[in-house]
Amino acid sequence: MIAETVCSAVSAAGLGIAVVTAYRRRFLAAARIAAYSLVPVGLVMTGVVGWLSDTALSPTAWAGFGVLAGAWLLFATTRAVERRRTGAGADGGAAADTGSIRPGTTAPASSTPALRQGQRKGQAQGREQSQGKRPASGDDFSDIEAILKKHGI
Repeated sequence: MIAETVCSAVSAAGLGIAVVTAYRRRFLAAARIAAYSLVPVGLVMTGVVGWLSDTALSPTAWAGFGVLAGAWLLFATTRAVERRRTGAGADGGAAADTGSIRPGTTAPASSTPALRQGQRKGQAQGREQSQGKRPASGDDFSDIEAILKKHGI
């Protein structure tokens, strides 16, 4: 009964503010305020407010929320443990299915060398053609290794 009275008062105040806003010729803002102010009365009329007040005072409902929180906690914990696991464990190839990188694996060789800092793509291609040779496979990942070392990885 108190919730319905409070919701009605809030709606009446919101409609009053909407009228004042419309008087100032801000009709779009007044319409938006009127829409927001009608929501509490609509919730009371549909019975949502009564349902929420019954739920908030029900020990069974709070026990249900506790069970849901426990389920969420278990789910989050198992996900965290799964992400921390490295290498192939009891699940075999499950890590390969998720796209994770295992220790000891290498990336395939690149068809073009990585660009050096400050070097444009056209300059790199012109230099390779003028030299007539391709860099060794160890040079392909030197820039990447430098970036990883810079970030402490």
